[in-house]
Amino acid sequence: MSFRPLHDRVVIRRIEESAKTKGGIIIPDTAKEKPQEGEVIAVGSGARDEAGRLVPLDVKKGDRVLFGKWSGTEVKINGEDLLIVKEADILGVIG
Repeated sequence: MSFRPLHDRVVIRRIEESAKTKGGIIIPDTAKEKPQEGEVIAVGSGARDEAGRLVPLDVKKGDRVLFGKWSGTEVKINGEDLLIVKEADILGVIG
């Protein structure tokens, strides 16, 4: 099954952080926070402005992005945990 988001929505795969701190302390899974960094897997066609013109998205497939801690909807597609967010929930593109 393939999935294409609609309008200004973006599908993101979270990028897991290291399980160790810089000092070498191992963080158990129960104490970890969900990462706020991810890779864009798919993007919608864009949003419409008041005049009905299509406004394309600034992010594209393959971009590494930062997003808000409580942003989006978590879904499972083809057995993979993904996040669907609106482009406005993306804080910025890394690199």
